[in-house]
Amino acid sequence: MSEPNWAAPTAATSTSQAEWELTAAEAEAEAAAQAADEAPRRGPGKRRAGRDGKPAKANGRAGRNLPAAIAVGTGMVLVVFASLFLWKPAFLGVIALAIGVGIWEMVRALKVAETFPPLVPLLAGGLLMTGLAWFYGPDELLLGLAATLLATLVWRFSEHKDGFRRDMSAAALIAVYVPFLLSFGVLLGRPEDDGAQRVLCTLLCVVLSDTGGYAAGVFFGKHAMAPSISPKKSWEGFAGSIFAAGLGGALLLYFLLEVPFYWGILFGAVISVAAVTGDLAESMLKRDIKIKDMSNLLPGHGGLMDRLDSILFAVPAAYLLLSIIAPPG
Repeated sequence: MSEPNWAAPTAATSTSQAEWELTAAEAEAEAAAQAADEAPRRGPGKRRAGRDGKPAKANGRAGRNLPAAIAVGTGMVLVVFASLFLWKPAFLGVIALAIGVGIWEMVRALKVAETFPPLVPLLAGGLLMTGLAWFYGPDELLLGLAATLLATLVWRFSEHKDGFRRDMSAAALIAVYVPFLLSFGVLLGRPEDDGAQRVLCTLLCVVLSDTGGYAAGVFFGKHAMAPSISPKKSWEGFAGSIFAAGLGGALLLYFLLEVPFYWGILFGAVISVAAVTGDLAESMLKRDIKIKDMSNLLPGHGGLMDRLDSILFAVPAAYLLLSIIAPPG
């Protein structure tokens, strides 16, 4: 079954992605039309058919159930903030849980592409990296990544199955993409005096980037940013993301970390670029393995990784940038 054409761009948000999967009825109709040299082309305003052959109901211009997405996203942010400001060690547990779920979703999703990275050593390595980052720091985090890759290699080699190089490549991707990158969030929260504020500034800049991109994309989005990867992203939405995150970053860093406005604008802009890049990276991965969402765990979002995609690239960028413009202590 060939892949359909993507719909025209309308919005730019981390949760927006056109539904690419063809139904059986559509596939038969297109095959018949192609045989007669009359292949139909869907315009940007047409809806794809549902499983019963009738036009599917739209969930909104972002392609999601927006009220559910907002409720779930708000709840996740509140959990993170509560763990940071009420009892900080709980933040470590929140990150560890997110890493575990993210690894499980990635392993599960890659099975669609007949790739089978070992789950157990990846989960153990993810917890190891989280703990090393929290109790020791970035150097030990690198050692944790190396130990995870070594344990995964030994585990997979002991299974004596075909596809060793394929599975190890996937395992290395998961180890870096999920626990290693997300552990930079742990490093952000480590400083006793302002660690919570650093995480707060980063997450709010990601939220502002998503919100600004969604608003600008809906009202002004006309020029596709990456139509072959995420067709609903527009350059106008990208500009809205940078503007919103830059403005918010200036205010957040000035009032929470006493950083000059110009550094805050730079911080917000960098976080926005990193967030959009992370979103595109996951969209490209999902397109490559031909799935729409990593799972259906979160209503309105798909899987946890569909919500973390922007954050995964944003937290390392925030950690590195804040180490320069607002070093701890």
